[in-house]
Amino acid sequence: MSKIRISNDIVPVGEFKTSIAKYLKNLNETGHHLVITQNGRPAGVLVTPNEYDNLVYKQQFVSSIQKGIHDIESKKSYTTKQLKNELSKVRKSKSKVRQ
Repeated sequence: MSKIRISNDIVPVGEFKTSIAKYLKNLNETGHHLVITQNGRPAGVLVTPNEYDNLVYKQQFVSSIQKGIHDIESKKSYTTKQLKNELSKVRKSKSKVRQ
């Protein structure tokens, strides 16, 4: 994500509404996100689809790491040896069912 350029990257909602096509074109050409204000306060941020996808991916990645850390702290994880033993038990039980 690039730094906000105050002169170009912040626009009031009224101005945005009258020039949406121009702002979308500029967004896609420059990659600079756009902060849209309402009554002088930030009301939304417009980003490219690619930037949005990257943000969502990063959030999912961080959440996955946090869940893993939580699982380790809660003793909801296996050592490699424990995992191999559990998988071996499952395979043995499946092979007995097939026979």
